[in-house]
Amino acid sequence: MSISSVIKDIKGRLDGKVAIITGAGSGIGFESAVLFAREGADIVAADINLKSAEAVVERIKEKFPLNAFNRRAVAYKVDVSKEEEVKKLVEFTLKEFGKLNIMFNNAGIMHPHDDNCLNTDEKVWDLTMNINLKGVWYGCKYAIEAMRKNNNPKGGSIINTASFVGLMGAATPQLAYTASKGAVIALSRELAVTHARECIRVNSLCPGPIRTPLLMDFLNTDEKKNRRLIHLPMGRFGEPIEQAQAALFLASDESSYVTGTEFKVDGGLTAAYVTPEGPCTSVPPKNYFKPTSEKK
Repeated sequence: MSISSVIKDIKGRLDGKVAIITGAGSGIGFESAVLFAREGADIVAADINLKSAEAVVERIKEKFPLNAFNRRAVAYKVDVSKEEEVKKLVEFTLKEFGKLNIMFNNAGIMHPHDDNCLNTDEKVWDLTMNINLKGVWYGCKYAIEAMRKNNNPKGGSIINTASFVGLMGAATPQLAYTASKGAVIALSRELAVTHARECIRVNSLCPGPIRTPLLMDFLNTDEKKNRRLIHLPMGRFGEPIEQAQAALFLASDESSYVTGTEFKVDGGLTAAYVTPEGPCTSVPPKNYFKPTSEKK
């Protein structure tokens, strides 16, 4: 028996499924695209930066020989704030793969000038809402239309990236971001109930502070970092791969009875009143993304 034949017999947790991941060019989206591909899904890696989307496709090909697995990954440029572009993204996926099983609405921004209600400019508010909230709405809208056509299995899984800040307040305000993520949670809950009997599950993923370029560029001083770390029981920022692993569960049939949840993956932050003392002993897992310094 050839190695290729053995590989084809290996079943992943997402075997035979087709997934769209927006914001796939970095952070949680990058890790999820590679992880979902490892688990057998065909991937449409969508991002406003096409080169970044192409980079995750190359990483997938590097990690897993897709020709042997008979799985595919393609890059697609999309601005999720524009409804017509999201519609075309889903149409492209259906044309390319014939179905849509998983929609991970992950694209989002954290604007550097997002502040409190007195200082946040209307342009910052509108841009944040257009991407973080409208983008999720558009993704859900066209994913639901596509998933209604699915057979064997019916329906699908929609995962919307929200945040722990949609569940609790902070004295380091980013009002537009917080409001957008709270709205994503409410939107996801309502869609979950509305479409439950169509076998379409909708859940919001609520990360704690994650060590992504998006957040680390914002927390650009030790003072800013430590202001957050003191509230984390585990004593460290999360890694993008840890959110991807949670998204994998929500995308898979293992979560077949899970819908309408705020899936908190936050290192215990939302459960804490007083955090432990002492050094962090938690060892973070490795991400699939390779910093430029590590590339050959």
